[in-house]
Amino acid sequence: MKLQKLLNYLDTLNFELKTKFLIFIISAGMFTIMILSLISTFSIKYDFDKLFEKRTSLFVKLEDIKDAYKVNIQDTLIEIENKSITFNESKEVLILGEQLIYENWTEYKKVTIDKEIPLFYVSDFIKKFLSKNVGYRKDQILKTNIIQNIDKKMALINNILTNIKHSQNKENFSQLYLEINAINIYITSLINYDLSLAINEKRDTQNVFNIIIIISVISIILVFLFSIILSILLINNFKALHNDLELNVQKKTKELKELNRSLEKRILQVVKNNRKKDIIMFQQARFASLGEMLNNIAHQWRQPLGSISMIVQSFQTKNSLGKLTDKYIEEKTEDALLLAHNMSNTLDDFKNFFSPDKTKEEFYIIDCIKHAFELSKYILEKENIQFKIEYSKDIKTHNFYNELSHVFLNLITNSKDALSTNVANNDKIIKVIVREYKGYIHINFIDNGGGIPLGIAPKIFEPYYTTKYKSAGTGIGLYMSKQIVEKHMDGSIIQKNFPHKINKKETFECSLFTIKIPINNIKEIDAN
Repeated sequence: MKLQKLLNYLDTLNFELKTKFLIFIISAGMFTIMILSLISTFSIKYDFDKLFEKRTSLFVKLEDIKDAYKVNIQDTLIEIENKSITFNESKEVLILGEQLIYENWTEYKKVTIDKEIPLFYVSDFIKKFLSKNVGYRKDQILKTNIIQNIDKKMALINNILTNIKHSQNKENFSQLYLEINAINIYITSLINYDLSLAINEKRDTQNVFNIIIIISVISIILVFLFSIILSILLINNFKALHNDLELNVQKKTKELKELNRSLEKRILQVVKNNRKKDIIMFQQARFASLGEMLNNIAHQWRQPLGSISMIVQSFQTKNSLGKLTDKYIEEKTEDALLLAHNMSNTLDDFKNFFSPDKTKEEFYIIDCIKHAFELSKYILEKENIQFKIEYSKDIKTHNFYNELSHVFLNLITNSKDALSTNVANNDKIIKVIVREYKGYIHINFIDNGGGIPLGIAPKIFEPYYTTKYKSAGTGIGLYMSKQIVEKHMDGSIIQKNFPHKINKKETFECSLFTIKIPINNIKEIDAN
């Protein structure tokens, strides 16, 4: 009846659930049997190991007592008889021997007296198993008698030894030798008893272990048999289900063929509409890339255009004051032409930024940094900002000169904005430290502009994130710098705030950008 109910319930399940149910039953059963077997096996193994370990430690203590009687006491007295040493010289050795004997014997009795070691350390199941052994209880009485005899002998030896130490009389030496030999015999008997008990308990524990193994094997066999029966029942149900599904599939196939004929026209229309959408999305993507490029160019042109404006204004100012000279015109014209040349290069550089056809060149890193500061010198002079470049040696690298120069320009611009807002005129400093370490160039950009607020710092490398007015910044400078350093140069760029004596006089809260790039950049740039 119950089996019929189970079969009826299985009929209500679909094919997938039946399969999962079968796998679950087999896996859960096997896993449970394995876990229980392991727990049982290792529990007994642990009990036996604890038993053997404790037995072994007690053997060592008893052997130490025998050695103390033989070496520290008996051999010392023999040396006194042979006049190799005096009574006074032997006192420390005798006292040490007495202490060793007392400590080891006390520890031994502490563990064994009034309770047997195995029954204290092993599981309740083994306690009951061992307690059925009548011979075991008789041996326990024998062991108690041996321990009492050893106590008596120890007391007698201690009395004799005390008299010898006080009277320094050698007449009792022979009696003491006999008592030491006698107590060593008792201790040997006690060791043999413990050893015999350990062997018997090992045999009994092994029998218990074998029983559990047999039970585990039988359980595994039963689980396998149950799994096989269940699998047969499920397979029969699956076959019936499969036949029903075949009929349903044939019926549904006819319906689908008719539906497909009506859907073909709809699909063609949807494909046409999707193609139109793809064209529109492609055009939008091109416009987005173009807009991003224009933003990048505008960002890079803003600073040199400001410098050119300042040069033009300086001509007007000098001319109104009557101080406009040919030499000044020539110098400023060269500077303006250099800025215009770099603006022209910017177009090529940003064109290459979106193109896989990028060429690397060998250059000195300090030249690239100085070039960036040269492009920024007019704005830095206007804001009264000083800059320092520290390096132990100039480092030659094989990399992208123009792109790295743009990164430095972005960092200089950010430092300039922070310094002009937060620092007094005479204390505005940008310091660049260049070091080489393990095949990498480490470039540290430091300014004393007060650092970046903690709430803003995690977002500074995100695109279009800016705290400036739209007229002053687009929010893509640091994002573009991160893309250049990480994707094109296989490097890294990070920022943190820290207190620093940037002018070696006063401590400022500073912002540090650390750029790490390989000296020889072998990274290829993906066209996408």
